Amino acid sequence: MKKSTIILLSFFLAYTILSNKSFSNVRSESNVVQLAILLDTSNSMDGLIDQAKSQLWKIVNEMSRSKKEGETINLYVALYEYGNDNLSPEEGYVRLIAPLTNDLDKISEELFNLKTNGGSEYCGTVISEAVKDLKWTKDTQELKLIFIAGNEPFTQGNTDYKTACKDAISKGIIINTIYCGEYDEGVQTNWKDGADLADGNYININQNQEIVHIDTPYDDELVELGQKLNETYIAYGYYGDEYKKRQEEQDMNAGNQAPEVLVERTVTKGSGQYKNKSWDLVDADKEGAVKIEDLEEDALPEEMKDMKVEERKAYVDEKANEREKIQKKINELDNQRRNFIADKLAERKDNTLDAAMLKMIREQAAEKNYEFE
Repeated sequence: MKKSTIILLSFFLAYTILSNKSFSNVRSESNVVQLAILLDTSNSMDGLIDQAKSQLWKIVNEMSRSKKEGETINLYVALYEYGNDNLSPEEGYVRLIAPLTNDLDKISEELFNLKTNGGSEYCGTVISEAVKDLKWTKDTQELKLIFIAGNEPFTQGNTDYKTACKDAISKGIIINTIYCGEYDEGVQTNWKDGADLADGNYININQNQEIVHIDTPYDDELVELGQKLNETYIAYGYYGDEYKKRQEEQDMNAGNQAPEVLVERTVTKGSGQYKNKSWDLVDADKEGAVKIEDLEEDALPEEMKDMKVEERKAYVDEKANEREKIQKKINELDNQRRNFIADKLAERKDNTLDAAMLKMIREQAAEKNYEFE
């Protein structure tokens, strides 16, 4: 086998291991928050999917501001869809889209790929699958949450929702149910009972409510800083260029939803929750995932191929320092932006997916000694 082929295969295997980033690879981490989102993608749920697309970064940003014992958290998100006729009947119309991961661009990409279509919504089945198949931490002090959203009776399907919910809480996994419709109807169709069985909260939302975005004087500069931040990423390895392109595509998706969504995504990229060690050399070096001196030339971007080892290290350090300065500025502007928004929202109550999730996350995190700014 040629040396170039061996190198290529080596980087493919390394990328596969790193890009999976499921929780099974990070069990030594503390202050972990694991969040599984189970979305009904039947015909009537287009509004719910749109809310999830537009509010993902706001939810992540709220979590990034939480701490436990003075230390920032490590957030992992999983995504399921259920109740779609395009899914396999043998699998209970359930699909695991992404396992617990800190690859937030992956979650965003998959949300934008979701399509709604008909369906039978088996809540007990999707909960059971999430409890069994995801790599949940066994630490009882860590926060483990399932959010399931939909609008059909909670009792459908062959898997008893009561059994699934009791199994979840026996493993320390709290289930929060979000009914898309009238509050009393959700109670009558057992959505509240599902939450009660797993120490969670029940809430109803209007999945078709238009989300009101508030412009602030800081938005334009934050977007500009987000673009500058992209220039500090150094794509390496077999899939590096592809995943840097994905980063840019998710910027575009966010901006197409609404200007505020792109701003929220920029804030996420300025936080410690946005990690890309599988393809970005700055993150990989920072987290000890690679040794720059050991990288073969084939793994390097064009601008680094002719550099000596010390020049490579200096280049990566330069980009890291530049990123740190930009992220610091992003965080400063975001503090001012949030104060501006808080004043505008003082008299308003939202009945949307993000508002429901953030309220429940704060309450349940506080019970495990997580603190929020």
